[in-house]
Amino acid sequence: MEFDLSWVLLGLPVAFVLGWLASRFDLRQLRAENRRAPKAYFKGLNFLLNEQQDQAIDAFIEAVQNDPDTSELHFALGNLFRRRGEYDRAVRVHEHLLSRGDLSRADRERAQHALALDFLKAGLLDRAEDALHRLEGTPFEAQARLALLAIYERSRDWPHAAAIAQKMHAADQGDFSTRQAHYLCEQALTLSGQGDLPGALALLQQAVAAAPDAARARVEMARLQRLMGRPADVLATLRTLGDRNPAALPLAAPLMVEAATATGQVPQVQALLQAHYEQAPSLDVLESLVAMELANEATADTARQRYVQHLDRERSLVAAAKWLATEKLEHEEFHPQIQRALDHAVKPLTRYRCAACGFEARQHFWQCPGCQTWDSYPARRVEEL
Repeated sequence: MEFDLSWVLLGLPVAFVLGWLASRFDLRQLRAENRRAPKAYFKGLNFLLNEQQDQAIDAFIEAVQNDPDTSELHFALGNLFRRRGEYDRAVRVHEHLLSRGDLSRADRERAQHALALDFLKAGLLDRAEDALHRLEGTPFEAQARLALLAIYERSRDWPHAAAIAQKMHAADQGDFSTRQAHYLCEQALTLSGQGDLPGALALLQQAVAAAPDAARARVEMARLQRLMGRPADVLATLRTLGDRNPAALPLAAPLMVEAATATGQVPQVQALLQAHYEQAPSLDVLESLVAMELANEATADTARQRYVQHLDRERSLVAAAKWLATEKLEHEEFHPQIQRALDHAVKPLTRYRCAACGFEARQHFWQCPGCQTWDSYPARRVEEL
């Protein structure tokens, strides 16, 4: 059988035409898809700017379906899911990104950071911790360490928090010496509660060395020394506190009075507190001075006059109520009702207030229970702010 070259000559033009038609069809399809993808993208952006998040998500999903390789659309979609509280869907989007083999290193690190934020917002702290650790050595390292620090503080894992704070301090991300002292104090309180007073004292000594000017370590040390029956050491610790951080002395004034009474150094402590009061009038220091004078028969009668003298310097409803509590009124039968009303009125004024969030509490906190900020409570009552 002879091969007919005429069929080849006829087939070549036909194959060329068919190939050209196929390419034109693919090109038109590609152009149509490309037109649909930007249109969906810009439509989603418009919805987002108009705060229509549901419609924006639908538009971005359409854009992703048209072009599943577009990483930016995945990031936008994942962030939208997170903002709406749909953390499981945000996790799936970012895990899908991480599973792609063609993802660049920068986008992979970005997706890892977004995934960590998803877990963090969802309250999955264990998974968030693991995801954040994977960001060491990336451009997101500093942010990851801050998030890890918040996780460890929230879970009261003080050793791990101290390790992260040490890394951040070494990397010049801030001065974390006072924060380190707080962590040591927290661990000391745990040991003290377990009965290990020497171990707690050793940690407090480390805290003082870490942040010599910080107030908490010395205040906690004085309280621990009181538990150990060492009033002379209590006085020495609090005298140093008055020198290094006088603004915090009102927090320890009652403890100082107790130690002065136990060691027979009432006149010296009274002079120290009086000097502090002259420089910065304080209700707590005033109360301590009154307590020492009431304990002395020679000054008991004039002790209450301190409240009136305080009113000459400060407009204090708290001091007025305390002075009035032992005064004799013309209609003395009404005194109890009046005093109860005054005590009720001044009670909010004797609280402490967080300078960061405004959370008020009857006791002083080193870390605000509301916003978790450290050292945000001044050592002064609300009335004195």
